[in-house]
Amino acid sequence: MATDEMDPVPADPSAPQLEAHLPPGVTRGPETLRAFRAVLGNTLVANVTSSYLWFALTFWAYLETRSVMATAIIGGGFMLFTAVLGTWFGTLVDRHRKKQVMVISSTVTLVTYAASGGLWLLLGEDRLADWSSAWFWLFSAVILVGGVVESLRNIALSTTVTLLVPEDDRDKANGLVGTVQGVAFMITSVFSGLSVGLIGMGWTLAVAIALTGASLLHLLPITIPELEPQPEEGASRFDVRGAVAAIRVVPGLVALILFSTFNNLVSGVYIALMDPYGLTLFSVEAWGIVLGVTGIGFVVGGGLVAKLGLGANPVRTLLLVNLGVAVLGMTFTLREWAWLYVLGLFAFMCIIPAAESAEQTILQRVVPFRTQGRVFGFAQSVELAASPVSAFLIGPIAEFWLIPYMDSGSGRDTWGWLLGDGEARGIALVFLAAGAIMLVTVLVALASAPYRRLSRAYAAAPPQQLEARPAD
Repeated sequence: MATDEMDPVPADPSAPQLEAHLPPGVTRGPETLRAFRAVLGNTLVANVTSSYLWFALTFWAYLETRSVMATAIIGGGFMLFTAVLGTWFGTLVDRHRKKQVMVISSTVTLVTYAASGGLWLLLGEDRLADWSSAWFWLFSAVILVGGVVESLRNIALSTTVTLLVPEDDRDKANGLVGTVQGVAFMITSVFSGLSVGLIGMGWTLAVAIALTGASLLHLLPITIPELEPQPEEGASRFDVRGAVAAIRVVPGLVALILFSTFNNLVSGVYIALMDPYGLTLFSVEAWGIVLGVTGIGFVVGGGLVAKLGLGANPVRTLLLVNLGVAVLGMTFTLREWAWLYVLGLFAFMCIIPAAESAEQTILQRVVPFRTQGRVFGFAQSVELAASPVSAFLIGPIAEFWLIPYMDSGSGRDTWGWLLGDGEARGIALVFLAAGAIMLVTVLVALASAPYRRLSRAYAAAPPQQLEARPAD
């Protein structure tokens, strides 16, 4: 690999070591790690609840409407609002104590889930299940708001890792975060499908409301040692300028975010069509169990990162993981075999925690703590903005063009040698094309100069000193 001259990292006059964020006498160690573990456990409960209801809504909507487009719009809407609000969420995280942000997030989520339960009781399932009516979309939107606001906690959690975990253990802590997310995915994947299939959407709402209330009560007594953030002069409530300035000061970081954005454009295809494909192979109850079993891959991958870390260069780890994702995307639906799809999903979930942990670890090291919320939020906004575009587009394209095309004699004659026969060969063709595009993108990124610059900037970044200095 070429080793061009290291780009200098410009000095930041408000660098993190000049500003204390932990109270006097508190240093990152056993005390702060206990606080981190308590927050992580609470996040597990909150993520289980949010994922449980969101998966249930997706399953229920598809089963009631049998429309790929309806599920694509619901999934795309979630990503769109998460993207639009990301920078504002990040600004809130930087301006307030992390526990305060988490409490607000859980409270708003509880209120919206309770509102969706009220709609269910008032209108009944028959009226809400008609996707041509405004009530279906209002019901989905209220649940969507609760899930989107829940994502505010994830931005706060990313900055809490920087605040509470020592520098050398941060990649492993991010692996634990990935493990918790994997456990949440595994549990909710199983129980969402079983819940919709066995007790119905109404009782599923009741369970989600109860769990959200329990997580809020569990959060209230937890203490996160942190000083009140100092307001920055001239910073707006939607501080895009501050986020961009913090990103631009790090060589190669803009390129990393652009790379992740393009990859999310491709990944939106999988998000929109993964459930419809799975539901052609399995019943809703079985599909929920499949997602739960393959979700063990999240736990395995997150556990490996928590134990082994990400290596000396998380930037390289991130790109290599995406290379694996591209290869899997091209191969796991080449035949309409249930075991191939399950195996591909498991492998995919094993390697995703490494990618998520790598990006988190990079930002936590090279971005000053006082601006990390905005940077995490801005990165979320930009990266996720791509996914709704592909999700909104691919639903109608698959339903009205590619699926009928692959059901025709012409489509089978052209692609049958590669994709075989089956009900969902149109979706398989989309997956194959998306994986090929991602493969080329990752290979180009590995050969690029920004990749080398960011790798060296990460290696040269000084540790973030967040403790209060002793008095002179």
